[in-house]
Amino acid sequence: MIHTRVCEILDIRYPILQGGMAWVATAELAAAVSNAGGLGIIGAGNAPGEVVEKEIIKARQLTGKPFGVNVMLLSPFVDQVMEVIIKHRVSVVTTGAGNPGKYIGDLKRISAKIIPVVPSVALAKRMQAMGVDALIAEGTEAGGHIGELTTMCLLPQVADAVEIPVIAAGGIADGRGLVAALALGAQGAQIGTRFVCSEECTVHQNYKNALINAKDRDAIVSGRSTGHPVRCLKNKLTREFEALEKAGMSLEEMEKLGAGKLREAVVEGNIATGSVMAGQITGMIKDIKTVDSIIEQLLKEAQEVLGKTNRILGR
Repeated sequence: MIHTRVCEILDIRYPILQGGMAWVATAELAAAVSNAGGLGIIGAGNAPGEVVEKEIIKARQLTGKPFGVNVMLLSPFVDQVMEVIIKHRVSVVTTGAGNPGKYIGDLKRISAKIIPVVPSVALAKRMQAMGVDALIAEGTEAGGHIGELTTMCLLPQVADAVEIPVIAAGGIADGRGLVAALALGAQGAQIGTRFVCSEECTVHQNYKNALINAKDRDAIVSGRSTGHPVRCLKNKLTREFEALEKAGMSLEEMEKLGAGKLREAVVEGNIATGSVMAGQITGMIKDIKTVDSIIEQLLKEAQEVLGKTNRILGR
């Protein structure tokens, strides 16, 4: 069994976290991951507090294990969401798109573990100084909003720069990726896209099929010129974004085009003009399995990789 400091801190069996993907990471998926021994995470996205509260209540009905909520700090409802998290004493909070400092004191009062997503060493150091419990170092291979550094380059630099546990994210889909993350200094891995293609994930079947049919170069980046790049599967929407960027359209105009497009893909199944957020590992996904099977296979692969490595080294 692969057991790390992250397992102890989060009270989980395996050092595997599920990404808090907006519209995708519902109570059903989060509970399934927690029940399988990892840490399931509800994605709050831009949802108001009452929506997130319903998901928390539902997750508690589906699992007795710890689970978390991912909070996008740029959400207009972030204060509401944090109030709900504190009210229900959620045990783990991951954050993105901002600084969680305003909320750290209140979260610590309910003994919540605070784990920001960081794309750089500088931010990792700032977050450690503020007293967070761990960090998620997310590379540009991830789906959705991304930074510039690859996981392989970012992870060891962050791990060397801080003393708190670091969790790798971006480009991890199987046991080989988990072992690589551990070798680079991580204490665990956060996995998103692979869990989208699980039976328990409630996204539209068209979305899952798009991931399964994707090739290695189909997850591309749009919006780099705006400073807010997003990785999605290429389609009519990404081509429109590309044309707008070349024409020098403003950030406001591009945000208007993207408004509601993730929900359009996830809920309605429109994969032609919706935003099909996905990581670069989509080419590795060939099937839809239960969450339990995904985690079981991942751990089996990791053990096989470790055994093979030991044989190569003559151990």
